[in-house]
Amino acid sequence: MCLQAVRFFIVNKLIFFARNLPSQFFNPLTMTVKRYVEIIQIYFLFIMFTLYIVIICTNSTIVYLIFIHKNLHEPMYIFIAALLLNSVLYSTTVYPKLLIGFLSEKQVTTYSACLFQFFMFYTLGGSELPLLAAMAYDRYVAICKPLEYQIIMRKTTVSISLIIAWLVPVCHIAVLVIASAEAKLCDSNIKGIFCNNAVYTLQCQRSRLITIFGVVALLHLVILPMLFIVFTYTIIFIVSFQSCKEIRKKAAETCLPHLLVLISACLFFVYDISIARVELDFPKTARIIMTLQIVLYHPLFNPFVYGLKMKEISKHLKGLDRKSAI
Repeated sequence: MCLQAVRFFIVNKLIFFARNLPSQFFNPLTMTVKRYVEIIQIYFLFIMFTLYIVIICTNSTIVYLIFIHKNLHEPMYIFIAALLLNSVLYSTTVYPKLLIGFLSEKQVTTYSACLFQFFMFYTLGGSELPLLAAMAYDRYVAICKPLEYQIIMRKTTVSISLIIAWLVPVCHIAVLVIASAEAKLCDSNIKGIFCNNAVYTLQCQRSRLITIFGVVALLHLVILPMLFIVFTYTIIFIVSFQSCKEIRKKAAETCLPHLLVLISACLFFVYDISIARVELDFPKTARIIMTLQIVLYHPLFNPFVYGLKMKEISKHLKGLDRKSAI
């Protein structure tokens, strides 16, 4: 009984002592925890900034090599340069705002700035499959109609293909942005780390114009180019397998990088469409991971695929390494 009484007394005294501690007693712990959070933020900021620099350098290096070497002034390499230039602009649309957000306690932006990022993000992203479709047509002519290649793939054809690939997304996304600017908002918290299709969740009710034009944009920028690419590469593979070993090797060397980039682009569109059209409610962690994959993986994937798999570009990269070593 005595032991229990002593224990009861000690516990009561400890509770009394804890309740009457000054608030300053806990400040060192709070400051320490806050300091660790700041260190993690700085570390993550450094990683993201480094990745952004790597994306800019890798993509820009291949674009530079294509620009300065005359033997790379062919339609296929011009389309590759356009695709990599897209990656540079695409990353510049996302990363600076993302890095500024990490430095601030709250990620706050205006609706107009959000719509501008939305416009740039989908204009550049929407031109990806049309550019890949132009590449597929270029490979089709090169492999299936080699004697007519110089006649069909002239500078005019390449210029028109590039203008269409960039101008059509601009027109489609501009309509969606204008319609979204006039929409009434019922929420101010966007689910994501930048302004993508999740911006529609802020609106009280999605207008019929946005719904209809969104479907039209999906048809023109994703579905039709995808069907054209699949149809074109099917013909290429049929012709190449019926041809000699040299044709099959050429088809494998030039078409495989395009197909890898196509798969990467498809994953981006499937995720994005699942948010906007199907309106799947992903867990927050899964949403952030998928978004980071779009921001990190896709812009880094293109230059490595084209730099390592395309024989001529790889040769010039090795030459650049030798010059820098000297």
